[in-house]
Amino acid sequence: MPEGPELHLASRFVNAACAGLVFGGAVETSRCSRGPAVPFESSAYRISASARGKELRLALRPLPGALPAREPLALVFRFGMTGSFRLAPRDALPAHAHLRFYTAPPGPRLALCFVDARRFGRWHLGGDWQPGRGPCVLLEYERFRENVLRNLAHKAFEQPICEALLDQRFFNGIGNYLRAEILHRLGIPPFEKARTVLEALQQRRPSPEQTLSQKIRAKLQSPDLLELCHSVPKEVVQLGGKGYGPESGEEDFAAFRAWLRCYGVPGMSSLRDRRGRTIWFQGESPARRNPRERSRGRSTGPRALSFQARPVPGHVGHGEALLSKVQPSSRRGPASSRTQKCPWPP
Repeated sequence: MPEGPELHLASRFVNAACAGLVFGGAVETSRCSRGPAVPFESSAYRISASARGKELRLALRPLPGALPAREPLALVFRFGMTGSFRLAPRDALPAHAHLRFYTAPPGPRLALCFVDARRFGRWHLGGDWQPGRGPCVLLEYERFRENVLRNLAHKAFEQPICEALLDQRFFNGIGNYLRAEILHRLGIPPFEKARTVLEALQQRRPSPEQTLSQKIRAKLQSPDLLELCHSVPKEVVQLGGKGYGPESGEEDFAAFRAWLRCYGVPGMSSLRDRRGRTIWFQGESPARRNPRERSRGRSTGPRALSFQARPVPGHVGHGEALLSKVQPSSRRGPASSRTQKCPWPP
């Protein structure tokens, strides 16, 4: 599933690919799209993008003198499991191109496409980010950190830390592979209660006697969990690729596969959490909890271990497209190349 770094890379791709291009005409949706129609038409407009957490905003701005005269329009996308943007020739659209923006003549006949094989991606009209999402871990680090530490009394932090890290109200941009990599680097058991893990960070204060360079060095040498929620996604962005590099296909993911230390890595353990999502970690799985024992009033351990502790067969997670990219030998195969095409014409 695309996470914060993928949305950030997608916005970079759109801005680079569309720089200098003029788009024109109506915006088209495919017949099997699950998203709303986009009531926008202009003889000449430009496209730009920005990202925040797990959302991307696309801005359509008519050029001066364009007809019909109209106001700019913004759309906000959430990519679901397999969403991405591609720029393709107009007469060779990629499969699953559910939203299409065409360039205007006399320039090259191209189309910027929102491609989504599994159709879990969504877009809505208007430029507002989804209400309730917290500050972006990549672009709003100080606000993100403050938002987490100020709200540790919230019931979300009664969950295991691996589940709390997916709560976009507090960790906007963190997803499945990022939570595994962050917890693995710190050696934090994924089923530890989130509040227990994070409360210690409220007391962490740099010594007033330290110089600025000493403070920076200490942060780089021993980052805490919230700092890694910012720096680990930045590492992925710096890798580039992920479908938005100069290459395409499996080779585009080589650097990412080499970067992974835990997620989908042979020798690591995996379980499905209570929402059916796969968590990867190092070490043995916690003991399986017998649901009948709870009904008899017997305690089998802390609530943080009340997981559906079913070992995942092989390495296939809960439909995670990125995991298929990491492990191309999985039974399902890479989503980008082997997913069944939409049964209707585009």
